[in-house]
Amino acid sequence: MNTKKIIECERTKIEKWSQFQLSNRWKTIGTVLCLVTFLTMIGLKFTEAEPLWLKDILRKVLLVGLLIIILSKEKMEDEMIVSLRAKSFTLAFIIGVLYALIQPVVDYVIHNFLYEASENNGFSYFQVLSFMLLIQMMFFEVLKRNR
Repeated sequence: MNTKKIIECERTKIEKWSQFQLSNRWKTIGTVLCLVTFLTMIGLKFTEAEPLWLKDILRKVLLVGLLIIILSKEKMEDEMIVSLRAKSFTLAFIIGVLYALIQPVVDYVIHNFLYEASENNGFSYFQVLSFMLLIQMMFFEVLKRNR
């Protein structure tokens, strides 16, 4: 097998996965999944016993729901929508990285100068991922409406 065939095979595999999208009906499924999960999380806040394992599972389900929404096609998927989707992913990535860099500093300043120092200044993957997914959804919708 020569080098050109190997390169072409690898390029084809990458292009196939980079264009992966779910059908439009999955957007509804993802939205319902996110709403039910979010309402369940809010309901658990008002109960006395909030199991930690359930909270972790609900966070992961919420992330999966958001991922399903952003991977779903639009009803009319054309080149402009593909371009807007790529732009919104780029913006979400840049803003997500900035968020990940700035948020710990903001937490440190708030907790050490405005309030008593706290050892629980945790910064979780859930915060970053949910922020990036929500930012991507928001920018995609704004770009779609303003095209």
